[in-house]
Amino acid sequence: MYNLITIGDAVIDTHVFIDDATVQCDVNHENCQLCLDYASKVPITGSFQSLGGNAANVAVGATKLGLKCAAITSLGTDANGKLILEELKKNNVDTSLTSQDPRTLTRYSIILNFKGERTILSYHQKRKYDWPRTVPPVDWIYYTSLSEGFENLQEKLLAFLDKHGTARLAFNPGSFQIKNALPKVREMLKRTDVLIVNLEEAEKISDLTLAKAKSVAGLIRKLLNDGAKEVVITDAANGAWAGNVDEVWRLESFPVKVVAKTGAGDAFSAGYLSARFYGHEIPLALSWGIANSCGVISEVGSLKGILDKNGIKKMLAKFSTIKPSTVIARSEATKQSLA
Repeated sequence: MYNLITIGDAVIDTHVFIDDATVQCDVNHENCQLCLDYASKVPITGSFQSLGGNAANVAVGATKLGLKCAAITSLGTDANGKLILEELKKNNVDTSLTSQDPRTLTRYSIILNFKGERTILSYHQKRKYDWPRTVPPVDWIYYTSLSEGFENLQEKLLAFLDKHGTARLAFNPGSFQIKNALPKVREMLKRTDVLIVNLEEAEKISDLTLAKAKSVAGLIRKLLNDGAKEVVITDAANGAWAGNVDEVWRLESFPVKVVAKTGAGDAFSAGYLSARFYGHEIPLALSWGIANSCGVISEVGSLKGILDKNGIKKMLAKFSTIKPSTVIARSEATKQSLA
């Protein structure tokens, strides 16, 4: 029996570091663009490749925190596909549920790193996502980013959840699913035990802007009303919020030096979900998520800074004065639910 099965794409990330670029933003310092000289040779200061993709990153992160994990993902039989399999096995993630299709190429991305921020050039190809013939019992499923053609696999996932009523679902929809198949995303909410999204994704899924919701807690209430049992919303340096019908908590991010942000969201998910698996309540789960994400942004690459339990403990001890705070308490939540 597995503690966690992740479902989603796995990729090979090629990280490229550049110094010779500029960033142009609008008057509100939003809608920024990375600018390179057109039709010129741009020097780089370094590069390397690593395992990437939400499903792979979360599986590796949760395994490091002590969970027995497997990944349902579809790869090609090309060099990148073989490399992903090797990396998953090296990180003790079970690959018996992973499939390879010689008709498609494995996903890959080029990540341009500039002054601590990253711009991702991502290759997606329509593929046939196959549900494994046999999926053993599992405590948690983490369903995340997939590309074109994911709908059949989602139906198989729903059938699996119907059959295995004790399996809990954490849902972290990807950009393709939100942009191109929002109704399919929304239909999953009623089956979702924990929804993990960033602020922009929360606005799109809820069809509610932060301004209209009046607060992040308002967005959480809307997504709870749409069916999710527990909602987590991350907002980069502003930290994260999490709540259910009883309460909403917030934890600010820890003041660590940001080297690169790739993989921060996946590290948060691995930390948060692992804490919930171990029976910890929402406030401590937020702490595990923030600690793990801060570990990753302190290094370059989505896996280099992921923490084990001892690393989580040390990070929380280092920033022991920064604790989760109640945004909506149980009594207030009860009043709002009756309103």
